[in-house]
Amino acid sequence: MANQGRRPRGSGKGTPARRNKAAPAQRFPPPKPPRKTSSIVFDAPAPEPEEPRTFRLGAVPGATPGKWIDAWKQRMPHVPLELVPIEVAAQRDALDEVDAALVRLPLTDDALHVIPLYDEVPVVVASVESHLLAAEELTIADLAGEVVIALNDDALGTLDVPDAVAPRFSAMSTGDAIATAATGTGVVIVPMSLARLHHRKDVEHRPLVDGPTSTVALAWLRDRTTPDVDTFVGIVRGRTANSSR
Repeated sequence: MANQGRRPRGSGKGTPARRNKAAPAQRFPPPKPPRKTSSIVFDAPAPEPEEPRTFRLGAVPGATPGKWIDAWKQRMPHVPLELVPIEVAAQRDALDEVDAALVRLPLTDDALHVIPLYDEVPVVVASVESHLLAAEELTIADLAGEVVIALNDDALGTLDVPDAVAPRFSAMSTGDAIATAATGTGVVIVPMSLARLHHRKDVEHRPLVDGPTSTVALAWLRDRTTPDVDTFVGIVRGRTANSSR
């Protein structure tokens, strides 16, 4: 027969039949239970809400606090800033009604903190038809024979101009004086910022190189140095929100 002489598979001598042996299962330790933590939570006391308030900043004509006001709005958005126009002649009295003010020196009072900020050069404002405008700059001597209009809100103080012609009219405000100068009746001496503030097409100005400068300063009452005032002082001095005093 065909199968005669053959050994059955897996029996007898020869290569034993292969057995599938499963690999022993790996044993891992059971996971550890999570550590218990305390359920007690200590809450910090809530800060007291701030009192609603407004920071009132006075400013004389010609002062330009725009960049400081912008910085205030970014740093103190919860405290509105109110800009209060004040006149140079009444700037000391106005300081009793505001938190701080941009003023013009001199301003002498021991009850005040005063920080000088910058100086403004004086200029001569004259009609566009004036011969004075032929020069790029002027001196006090160049004003001999000219009518120098007196101001009742003078930011430069009394200025003596030798050989100037006295006006036949009384002192007037800077705006009215520049309008009068436009007619060719006289000239006006003011800080440059006021010449720009009251600019007209029929006038121009020239620097008065030997005239008195006008110093703009920040002032406030010593006994009213509040945290808001300190913040504004820091802004004016260029301190950042994280700067130390």
